[in-house]
Amino acid sequence: MRVLVVVAHPDDEVLGCGATLARHADEGDTAEVVVLGRGALSREGATPSDADELQRQAHEAARILGASGIRVLNLPDNRFDRMDLLDIVKQVEAEIHRVNPEVVYTHHAADLNIDHRRTFEAVVTACRPVEASGVRRILSFEIPSSTEWQSPTVPPGFLPNVFVDVTRTLERKLSAIGIYSGEIRSAPHPRSIEALTALACWRGASAGMKAAEAFVLVRQRI
Repeated sequence: MRVLVVVAHPDDEVLGCGATLARHADEGDTAEVVVLGRGALSREGATPSDADELQRQAHEAARILGASGIRVLNLPDNRFDRMDLLDIVKQVEAEIHRVNPEVVYTHHAADLNIDHRRTFEAVVTACRPVEASGVRRILSFEIPSSTEWQSPTVPPGFLPNVFVDVTRTLERKLSAIGIYSGEIRSAPHPRSIEALTALACWRGASAGMKAAEAFVLVRQRI
């Protein structure tokens, strides 16, 4: 199976579906990651070298998870809304054509982070269900400190209906997120190791597993 993960920033791929990506790799699937933005540069005092280090960490995290490849593009951090959606769609389309995935993972439609929302829109547009498309399934994941921080008055809420058993690969996800030293936080922050472990255990308990990652099924062609 060919799998493509499309995210806005380095670390989103680990937070959202890192353990699932590792499971795909273990099962012999080709799992590639595309990161649309360099990240980091919207932060106070950040420099291009910070973004370069984040890119290095992204490649190391991908190696830990067993990803077949990772590409980090150059969209402006937390400024995707300043771009025409078509320009983002074209970049995603190029990656879809390159990888020809059967399964695509990406952000949830209503995340607090604007780059996440624009990424979702671009992915769904680029994966239009035309007859020639090889994409059979699109899944949205949650990003701790973005998905649950959105106001409940902003639809749609993240109501997962797909749960992937990651009992055997959760530790690799935690190892991979640890590579992003500037992104991990101390408990009780949602991006702490403790919170990420608790979330996986809760999502697992919701579906009768020890640990799981949860997704919203956007589209499936059978």
